[in-house]
Amino acid sequence: MAPAPRPRFGIMTAPSQVDYHDILSVWREADAVPEIEHAWLFDHLMPIFGDPDGPTYEGWTLLSALAAQTRRLRLGVMVTSNRFRPPALLAKIATTVDIVSGGRLDLGIGVGSRPNPPQARREYPAHGLPFQPPAQAVESLAEACTVIRRLWTEKEPFDFHGTHHQLTGAFGSPKPVQRPHPPILIGGRSAATLRVVAEHADLWNIPGGDIDDVVRRSALLDRYCADIGRDPASIVRSIHLPVDYDRPGETIEAIGEAVDAGFGHIVLGLGAPYPAGVARWVADELIGAYRGSGRVHGS
Repeated sequence: MAPAPRPRFGIMTAPSQVDYHDILSVWREADAVPEIEHAWLFDHLMPIFGDPDGPTYEGWTLLSALAAQTRRLRLGVMVTSNRFRPPALLAKIATTVDIVSGGRLDLGIGVGSRPNPPQARREYPAHGLPFQPPAQAVESLAEACTVIRRLWTEKEPFDFHGTHHQLTGAFGSPKPVQRPHPPILIGGRSAATLRVVAEHADLWNIPGGDIDDVVRRSALLDRYCADIGRDPASIVRSIHLPVDYDRPGETIEAIGEAVDAGFGHIVLGLGAPYPAGVARWVADELIGAYRGSGRVHGS
């Protein structure tokens, strides 16, 4: 794949083991830093790191609050667990956030937590939620994407009779601000999920770490797009890269590798506690340093 054009940088603040006002402060600061173009939360109901009894905020409720207090950032949940909410309900929630934000939502969605890390599995019985086997969960995700898009775009009520989701008289009103609908970002790396990405996604996100595996997965997505006659370049490649405040050089190197591999949507994961002025630090010490490194493609 040819190198991506100018990378679009964003941040991710996991809403766990942290105070609401700390996240709000980072997002407000980032909203005033032009180099940062998007911001994300995650979707867990209980901690998956740190104190197992520590605080974790519900992602979509928090996203709506942050949407109301920012003006420029594109925003989303990376990624929503399709196992947590029925798709018609999620479509309604997402529409509300798109309206609150003035049309800045990217819908991040995925199959949902696998039993890795093991802490994620306890969320389901703790909240009375079923945990579907992986194959069924991927099928459910594909149906969910279809339902959500139809609720966002169709002008008349409809019925949907899927294997995993059944709706009668489904209708979305109001519609999202964005037309034809907010972009859909699907996260995941399994072959089965990548087939859903090829059919439904505007953006695809994968965790960084093993760049060779990332490249292989991206090539597999290209193949699945070709199988259905879709241009692989129509799917923006997104990657999540964790930030080590003490080793910015490692992150800069990882950004360069990702961009060289065709990933133009870079999500920088910020760990708490957040240093004072962390958004400005990201812009200067990571984004600015990368752009000054001579590895930049496009402009």
